[in-house]
Amino acid sequence: MTTALFAVAGAVAVAAAVMVVTSRRIVHAALWLVVTLGAVAGCFGALQAEFVALVQILVYVGAIVVLVLFALMLTKAPTNPLPTLTTGRSPFAAAIAVVLALLLGAGVVFAFGNQKIEPVPAGSANAIGTSIFQTWVLPFEILSVLLLAALIGAIALSQRKKED
Repeated sequence: MTTALFAVAGAVAVAAAVMVVTSRRIVHAALWLVVTLGAVAGCFGALQAEFVALVQILVYVGAIVVLVLFALMLTKAPTNPLPTLTTGRSPFAAAIAVVLALLLGAGVVFAFGNQKIEPVPAGSANAIGTSIFQTWVLPFEILSVLLLAALIGAIALSQRKKED
């Protein structure tokens, strides 16, 4: 059952990711990104890693995508379809993406073989919390400074220059 749920969530994530990169409207791409990240959270949920699934939803879906949408609104990015941005290189890019997906898939198969997906043992939130607050404190603080700089940059870009 776990493997089937994981496979369904993975398939939804892949399909939505394709929609992210093929969407002609940037707002639609951001909304497909919400679906993609939600499906990845579903993968974590299928593995019974509820803490990681909730963090995925809170941080990525709830914060990062909202930050992207705010950046789009504050910078007044065009939300209409932009056909002039598409080039004739799309088939080449799709071929490269398929080759990379096959290479990554082969790497996963060779690395893990016929191992079954097993749920995370109970009480993993305690181990994850301990790891975050002991081992990964500095990277989290650096990331918070980076997000603060991005927020300040978005505010600076949104300010209109006063004309004399």
